Amino acid sequence: MTVADMETAISNTLSDGQTVYIAGFTHAIPFAAGHEIIRQGFSDLTLVRMTPDLIYDQMVASGCASKVVFSFAFRGLRRDIKEGDVEFEEYSHFGLMGRLTAGAYNLPFMPLRTFTGSDIPNYTDAIRTVESPYEEEEIHVVPPLNPDVTILHAHRADENGTAQMWGILGDIVDAAHAADTVIVTTEEIVSEEVVRSDPNRTVIPGSEVEYVVEEPFGAQPSYVQGLYDRDRTLYRSWDEIASTREGVMDWLDEWVYGVDNRREYLEKLDTGRFMDLHPETNYATPVDMGEYR
Repeated sequence: MTVADMETAISNTLSDGQTVYIAGFTHAIPFAAGHEIIRQGFSDLTLVRMTPDLIYDQMVASGCASKVVFSFAFRGLRRDIKEGDVEFEEYSHFGLMGRLTAGAYNLPFMPLRTFTGSDIPNYTDAIRTVESPYEEEEIHVVPPLNPDVTILHAHRADENGTAQMWGILGDIVDAAHAADTVIVTTEEIVSEEVVRSDPNRTVIPGSEVEYVVEEPFGAQPSYVQGLYDRDRTLYRSWDEIASTREGVMDWLDEWVYGVDNRREYLEKLDTGRFMDLHPETNYATPVDMGEYR
């Protein structure tokens, strides 16, 4: 495991043509890592996310991807799919989660009932049926997903790569365990003593992690529970921005290609808008972990 800056972690890990999973369900989406992938000009990637969010609108428009695997799409990605600019494979949220779980647990497939009555299997060849060994019925199954690289963003991590989070975990744990290589970006690197003092918040052990990158506000414009809110100004305006490829590229020229790193990105944010991201406090009740003797 290596502590590195974002540029080094991305350049040493990714290669053109890989399958890359950028984790985080609604919050803790590693935008800083996605933007670094765009800046470094990777191409022919298969990008996988349960909810592509704004980041895959941006990465597809920049030419990073030849294929997307997803379970919900924003306007920009829908346009690129419709225009034939990128191959796609669609699932439900639970369907894609089933693929990650199968990959994490080294299973040949994952059975699911949630596709019953859906037309998604008619358009996604990987969704198939098997006969139940216990009852006389056919049940849908999805194949395992094992990304070459999973990138996740955590509240904190130590120098060993042990990552801790609170709030919505969503796909993060299985996405990490299913991958060949894991990059953890984190709001802060803390001591091992801090991590050991609150072990129940650990979601990814350091043994799974290749690189850990300290990147404050690394999930902006998404949010990190308890640390900063979603940048609603951008999210509300994105539908209009993404209505054309030119709109997305103009945004990328200013906010991704026009800066060298996340620090410069943050410096461009209006001070008032930046301050509005800070949430009200809502502390959990302290817990005495006790000491085993």
